Amino acid sequence: MTPNQQEYLKRIHSIQENLAKTWAEYWQQYSTPGSWQFWVTLGAFILPLVILYFFIDRKKAFHLGFYGFNVHVWFHYSDTAGVYNGLWTYPYQINTIIPVSFSLDASLIPVSFMLLYQWTINHHKNYYVYATVLCLFFAFIFKPLLTGIGFFQLHEWATYSYLFVVYLGVILLSKWITNLFLYFEKQH
Repeated sequence: MTPNQQEYLKRIHSIQENLAKTWAEYWQQYSTPGSWQFWVTLGAFILPLVILYFFIDRKKAFHLGFYGFNVHVWFHYSDTAGVYNGLWTYPYQINTIIPVSFSLDASLIPVSFMLLYQWTINHHKNYYVYATVLCLFFAFIFKPLLTGIGFFQLHEWATYSYLFVVYLGVILLSKWITNLFLYFEKQH
């Protein structure tokens, strides 16, 4: 590694450290358990998991869980990229470790799509049609609602239409990967 490269990495590391400290200070002032926003965010994490516990088709739990984990991973990656590149911000968070909405990435969004996926399987409905409708809901109703109550902010050139495309990408990739693994399972 060249001295120039080493110096550049030190600068990046310093900026990252300062950013983490700044987020922690912000969280201490505006997003701790002393604020109602913290409890709404925590509720958005816990409530979907409780609902999933009671409503998941236990006979298909592994299949649905694999799909839901896919949604979680791809949504988290895309959400992290959006936050990292300054396209959007979540002003209230459960913790300061993860700069995205842990409630949305790990619970609300994956559980919503898991239950929808389960419903389409059990009722022989077209997954792509219903998942697209749920993407439309999240992108054009839910996210603007979060914006209106101060839980989400769009920046730069990002729009709700862009979010819709991201949601579509996540649900398509998650379904295709799940289908691929189901195919592998049947080949055994």
